[in-house]
Amino acid sequence: MIKKIKLKIKIKKKMKKKLTKQTKSVREKDIKRNWYLIDLENKVLGRVVSKIALILQGKNKVDYVPYLDSGDYVVAINASKVNFTGRKIEQKTYTRYSGYPGGLKFERLKELMNKSPEKVVGHAISGMLPKNKFRKQRLKRLFIFKDDNYLVKEKLIKIC
Repeated sequence: MIKKIKLKIKIKKKMKKKLTKQTKSVREKDIKRNWYLIDLENKVLGRVVSKIALILQGKNKVDYVPYLDSGDYVVAINASKVNFTGRKIEQKTYTRYSGYPGGLKFERLKELMNKSPEKVVGHAISGMLPKNKFRKQRLKRLFIFKDDNYLVKEKLIKIC
C-alpha cells in the first residue's frame, strides 16, 4: 500500500513537470514574411505611414520580439494621390545639408510631390521607424510606387 502511494506521488510529480507550459522563443529561421499591398489613394499620409511602420517592424504579429527583425514586405501604391491635413502642402519644407558652406538646401512639399512622391512617403516611413540596426533591412522590404502600376503582383498575399 505504501509503495502504491509513493508511486502515485512520483507519477503526479512527473505529470506536473510535463504540464507546465513554457514560452518558446522565436528564432530567425522560424520567421515567416508576408507581402502586404497598401493603397495610399485619398488617405492621410501620417495615419497610413504609422500602420506601414508597424508592419515593417513586425509588431502586428503574435510572435514579435524586439531583438529580431520579424517584419513583412510592404508594397505601397498611388503615392501621388496621398492626402495631407491642414496647410502642410504649402508650408512644409524638407532640408538637406551637403556639409559645405552654403550647402543648405530647402525644398517644399508641393514641389517634391510633383517631382517624386515616392520620396515623400519613404521619408515619412523612415522617420517613423526606430533608429537602430534593423532600420536599413526594414526599408529594403518597402516598395513605393507613385501609381497603381507595380511589378510584384504575383507575390502579394494580404491587401490592407
